[in-house]
Amino acid sequence: MNDQKDSSIIIIAEAGVNHNGDIELAKQLVDKAYEAKADFVKFQTFSAENLTTQEGELAEYQQKQVSQYKNQFEMLKSLELTKENHIELIRHCKELGINFLSTPFDESSLNFLIDLGCDLIKIPSGDLTNYFMLSAVAEKGLPVILSTGMGTEAEVGEALDCMNSCGLEIDQITLLHCTTEYPCPLSDVNLSAMNTLKERFHTKVGYSDHTSGISVSIAAAALGASVIEKHFTLDRNMPGPDQKASLEPEELSMMVQGIRDVEKSMGNGIKVPSSSEIKNIKIARKSIVAKTNIKLGDYFTEDNLTSKRPGDGMSPMLTPTLIGSKAKKDFIKNEKISKE
Repeated sequence: MNDQKDSSIIIIAEAGVNHNGDIELAKQLVDKAYEAKADFVKFQTFSAENLTTQEGELAEYQQKQVSQYKNQFEMLKSLELTKENHIELIRHCKELGINFLSTPFDESSLNFLIDLGCDLIKIPSGDLTNYFMLSAVAEKGLPVILSTGMGTEAEVGEALDCMNSCGLEIDQITLLHCTTEYPCPLSDVNLSAMNTLKERFHTKVGYSDHTSGISVSIAAAALGASVIEKHFTLDRNMPGPDQKASLEPEELSMMVQGIRDVEKSMGNGIKVPSSSEIKNIKIARKSIVAKTNIKLGDYFTEDNLTSKRPGDGMSPMLTPTLIGSKAKKDFIKNEKISKE
């Protein structure tokens, strides 16, 4: 693993099917995810035969990008990775030091990934209401990341109940808020729903980002996401169903750095002076000083006192304790009023 793995926010660089079925392109995606310092590079594992019937239509966004295919089956068939491809990708990830992850879209693919040593399962939004996959994943007893795109709170609750009844503890599940549109309009993001899921179901939460750009992922980090997933590609102009809604490598690097900056800046929530600002307290704050010359025995009033820098004398907040008392010595204009 690369040097960012001690961070609390897990960043998943979603290569998905942006390799277009080409193992060399897939390996280049691994390289770019590693260079961007993502925690995981994620692919998709499926058999078109097990995933869809010949009647499955292309989504509207897919029709715009891969119009050469008549249906989902044809498109998905061209994007499958072989067993050998998976083994090669896992080996390549290990050599670089980045975690491999892949989403299984059918039960045989789930078993295949576990046989390859995958110990974290990502369930896609399309299976949020799929009892067969939810129960099969739960029975493995492994940590799960569940995307909730297209779902209602009630459906999320039903999915959690299903997996829990099949033996998976709720604390093993991370829910990803998600809007299943590519790209997702900002007006449909509803990022606040991420923490609604956390409050309602008491799980860890994160965000699967399908928007253009990196700002919403960084905002999710600030709102407390524990996992952030984002599609990326080598080049948005490449053919493929998800290319247009993906980040390019330089943007992915910027997103990762932005998330790490936010993560570092969040702190512990306790409001105290930071170690870097303590040295500036005396410089920036003020002390009580004589506004005019004050004679021994004169009464201190708001007319003969004021505050000026530096802040190494009496705090101006103590002014009420001085008003009405007598000066015990002479003070010239701008002289700090001593605590004595």
